Amino acid sequence: MALDPKRTVRELRELQELTSDSNGAQRVAWTDMWLRARDWFRAKLEGLPVEQHYDAAGNNWVTLQGQSPKALLMGGHLDSVPNGGWLDGSLGVMASLEVLRRFAEEFEGRPPVTVRLVDWADEEGARFGRSLFGSSAFAGTQTIDSDRARKDRDGAELQDAVRRCGIEIDRIGEAAAERKNAAAYLELHIEQGPVLERMGLPLAVVLGTKGVERHAVTFFGQEAHSGSTPMGARRDALAAAAKLALEIRPIAGRRPDAVCTMGSVKTYPGIVTAVVGRCETTLDQRDLNPEVLAAMHREAVAASERFAKEEGCTVEWSRIWNIEPVPFDSELIQLCREAITETAGEAPELPSGPLHDAAEVSRSGIPAVMMFVQSLGGISHNKIEDTREEYIEMSVTALDRLAAKTANWIQGRGKN
Repeated sequence: MALDPKRTVRELRELQELTSDSNGAQRVAWTDMWLRARDWFRAKLEGLPVEQHYDAAGNNWVTLQGQSPKALLMGGHLDSVPNGGWLDGSLGVMASLEVLRRFAEEFEGRPPVTVRLVDWADEEGARFGRSLFGSSAFAGTQTIDSDRARKDRDGAELQDAVRRCGIEIDRIGEAAAERKNAAAYLELHIEQGPVLERMGLPLAVVLGTKGVERHAVTFFGQEAHSGSTPMGARRDALAAAAKLALEIRPIAGRRPDAVCTMGSVKTYPGIVTAVVGRCETTLDQRDLNPEVLAAMHREAVAASERFAKEEGCTVEWSRIWNIEPVPFDSELIQLCREAITETAGEAPELPSGPLHDAAEVSRSGIPAVMMFVQSLGGISHNKIEDTREEYIEMSVTALDRLAAKTANWIQGRGKN
């Protein structure tokens, strides 16, 4: 049972057929389709010398016991967004399974270090808006009190949905017990962006996940009749917001990897015959460097105040949510660079704009690194999400090389 990257592609296609409809993947966490996907995955373990169990947060653990209790962790997530793609999350799980098979075969079921595969529960947060549910419980960063009463669009509460799947929300922190003996974590994921395709390269080392500053920005002007109010007499809140929406482009553009997004705009009274008196917007800013992130926030606040004054308005900011940048382990980055170079010949380095379970693992103090494989068109969270099958196979090979190097690295650390 040597490494068979083509089998990973076949199994991913099998999962796609089982859990998708004409609109895309429907493996939303805490739903019947997600449970069906997990049952399908569990059947793939038959005949392997492994132990499988679900932890207190619903994370699915598969353990190949090694000669050392020190554990190499690998994984991803089987859950998807509604109408999602065939690779987001599931590639990491199925590629890790193929690598685990190789370890089991090569070492006759007893590798030098313990190898553990994890399918994280509810990475996407698609149903209740709480992303990284399982990995945050593992890392000890769970937020039970604020999450328990989260509701989906039909009014169902998160605590009831997880209970239906055998999880008691007050006990999810017990998932932290799985950190015992964890020595490193590896995650393979599609890029979900266009950079690798533009570079003409299949694989990349991920340096870390960008920090996020997410704010509500509200401009206050004066409602007035659109027919009788001269242009020069208007206090138009939308005009001030529109200026900020354009200004965030150069704010981000001055930094090579930064992004800023004004993703929501609501106007009041919101009718065609009235000047906008209040405009509520949201701003999302991301970068891997915390100093850059802080500077972008300061510049956006200053710009909003300047534009508000120009339009005779005022502006208020309130933080919605934030997370610090999470750089990955420098030694694992080097091993990932070597594995990709050996597989593909060149190993570019990218930060990740989207959040991933690997960031929560890293926050817990466990060394972690990610590897990206090219996304066609840079499209994800969409049924047309795709990656060349030969690149998928290449990514499985590179992950296997990284896993072998990391296992040796774990052994070496144990001798020091």
